[in-house]
Amino acid sequence: MARIHADPVLEADQFDRLPDSLVLVILNNVEDVRSLGRCSAVSKRFYGLVPLVHDVYVKIDRVVTVDGEAEDALNLSSPKPRNILSHFLKMMLFTIIKPFHSMRGPNGAGRPLFPQLAQHSPAQVLRNFTHIRNLRVELPSGDVGTEEGVLLKWRAEYGSTLQNCVILGGTQVDRKPVGAEHELYSEDNGSMPESFYTNGGLKLRVVWTISSLIAASTRHYLLRSIIKDHPTLTSLVLTDADGQGTLSMGAEQLKEFRENQLSASACSNRTQVPACNMKLKYAPYLELPGGIALQGATLVAIKPSPEGSNGGHTSRKETDAFVSGAFDGPFKFAVKALMKRRTYLLEMNGF
Repeated sequence: MARIHADPVLEADQFDRLPDSLVLVILNNVEDVRSLGRCSAVSKRFYGLVPLVHDVYVKIDRVVTVDGEAEDALNLSSPKPRNILSHFLKMMLFTIIKPFHSMRGPNGAGRPLFPQLAQHSPAQVLRNFTHIRNLRVELPSGDVGTEEGVLLKWRAEYGSTLQNCVILGGTQVDRKPVGAEHELYSEDNGSMPESFYTNGGLKLRVVWTISSLIAASTRHYLLRSIIKDHPTLTSLVLTDADGQGTLSMGAEQLKEFRENQLSASACSNRTQVPACNMKLKYAPYLELPGGIALQGATLVAIKPSPEGSNGGHTSRKETDAFVSGAFDGPFKFAVKALMKRRTYLLEMNGF
């Protein structure tokens, strides 16, 4: 009686024939740190390759309070804090949900795959990765509480201190009203109306500006251990799921961060905001693509004053390029429209 034998060629794992360099290309396209953690548990080979990836994305689902454990983390279903200082005093380090925590190594031994994850700190999770070049971290929500319908977006560039920041705001963003806008805003002459100074309009923009700078400087401060632990980093972006604020650092900025002493604020866990010069532009009404109407549109471009710039300098052309490219979609259109408006100069002391 004839026996049937399995073809040994078919039994071989074809994936093992791929060179490590090609597997790393695949893993770099995975990016998500949770998915990479699961990949590490597949085999000893993957366990050794995952720490070598260049591109990593970390999504934060909750933050841990200073005086609480992970189980007491902030509930994302609760209302967003309205007080920016209260929110950040509660914030210690970010939290990663648990796919790694109980995961074991590929040999089935009792040692956890990521032993540092008992505290769920991204800095600790990322210490398993030794070759990160491009890191993107996403917080669960924006840091600055706003009323419903209010637009507030910001983007900041940092080295060891603030280099550039742009803020786009609006008192009301909604669908464009039919036929009413030209009548309501026909008297717009390109200047701020007198009522802007008397009805709290200017004060509101100052609050937006200070709150956004506090948010950016706090994020910057929280990144210091990650930057220290990963000398291979060439790009670092810290954003949030709401798309409210983005902090970015490129290769030169990361180098400057490592070479200069970080100036921390004396009153809280954030970087000192240097004395700044600000350019404010305003339009009472803007029509944006997609049928969007933005009322009270405001653009604030912020740069450290010469004495607070820590030796860094960017040309006006570079600054304008940063401002015009800070946001996407209809908000990019809003920025370009506001850049054509009259400029109002303000100064702010460091804090």
